[in-house]
Amino acid sequence: MNNFVLYFLLLLLLSTVVDAANTAESPLSSIIAPQISPVYSSMAAFSPGIEVGRGKHGMGLKKKLLLTLITASTAMGTVILFLLCFWVYHRKYTNKSKERRGHSSDVAKGLALSQLRFLGKYNTFKTSCRKGSVTTMEYMVLESATNNFSESEILGVGGFGCVYKAKLEENLSVAVKRLHGGTSDAIREFENEVKLLSNIQHPNIISLLGCSIHAEIRLLVFELMQNGSLETQLHGPLRGSALTWHLRMKIALDVARGLEYLHEHCHPPIIHRDLKSSNILLDSNFSAKLSDFGLAVRDGAQKSSNIKLSGTLGYVAPEYLLDGKLTDKSDVFAFGVVLLELLLGRKPVEKLAPTQCQSIVTWAMPQLTDRSKLPNIVDPVIRNAMDLKHLYQVAAVAVLCIQPEPSYRPLIADVLHSLTPLVPMELGGTLRIAKPAPPAVTTMPSNN
Repeated sequence: MNNFVLYFLLLLLLSTVVDAANTAESPLSSIIAPQISPVYSSMAAFSPGIEVGRGKHGMGLKKKLLLTLITASTAMGTVILFLLCFWVYHRKYTNKSKERRGHSSDVAKGLALSQLRFLGKYNTFKTSCRKGSVTTMEYMVLESATNNFSESEILGVGGFGCVYKAKLEENLSVAVKRLHGGTSDAIREFENEVKLLSNIQHPNIISLLGCSIHAEIRLLVFELMQNGSLETQLHGPLRGSALTWHLRMKIALDVARGLEYLHEHCHPPIIHRDLKSSNILLDSNFSAKLSDFGLAVRDGAQKSSNIKLSGTLGYVAPEYLLDGKLTDKSDVFAFGVVLLELLLGRKPVEKLAPTQCQSIVTWAMPQLTDRSKLPNIVDPVIRNAMDLKHLYQVAAVAVLCIQPEPSYRPLIADVLHSLTPLVPMELGGTLRIAKPAPPAVTTMPSNN
């Protein structure tokens, strides 16, 4: 189609030039050409080398040529202007198409083909916040898929409610998050999570597949993360035995990438406000994704008077806890606590007595900076399984992230750059691991 248009325009340009040349030879040009002055004629009579007829013909030819060039230039300018307008329109249309295709491909990244086919059965609706759209699902379908929200299908329990495993089709399992009641806080968190997650897509942020509202019951449907939460992996029955040193560094890198997307690539930036190990979910490959955006806020909205202090003890930054000051550095503090959990295998807050608790930050800080003590406090599961230089570097990053003064903490982008070289290439980093040399083959001496 585009080639045909260009071919047509070129033919138009050639025909215009030919018409202009023919016009230069027409009788009209003799009318437009000025008359030869009498002075010139009299001079010709006294100058045998000059012929009046020839001079007239030469000047007329120049006029005709000038007229032809002017006409052709005007036509060419018109055609060029038309081509320019066509090119601008075509480029704008092409960019819009690419953006739409790019957005669709980004959404598809976190979903299997079976999930996409299933979601195609449902319509979309606008949230009450009027930003973005999300797929609606029938309450009865989700109720049946969770076996009437049976306790045997519970994947996790939190302050918001329960998360259930649901089987929608033979090869499609999802996680259904059921929020408690119809309180103003529950409704606000539901709408906030729908609004944010329907507008952002990233490999390290949980994918929202749909939602449902039935009376006062509100349901959110997410992709299923087969290895549960980081909290369960570290502090559950397995006690971190499935997480090697390199897997822990991969998880830290994934979390940093998710936060970096929220802080640096969302406009305005998003502050998660409740980053913790229970809100970091792991898929079948132990890739980490941030979840639970009910308390997340846009940067600038935290200054609003209706934003109340929220978070989880042990992860809340001191300036937010004491002064209510919330910035992206508050998420960096929480990331530092998660990094300590990965490094030490300890909970963020541990009970020393019925009425006494100890923070992992308070306990670990003096030992993190002491190279002689640091190897002794590392989780026994990974102790002696890493390069000591890498251990010291991770500890240094953690120390910077949990600084009491927010201005001393690094940006999450800087944390990301520090951790990337510590993760093997096959796990998403840049670390090259030398393969062990094959054992030498020894030959037995011959008896001959």
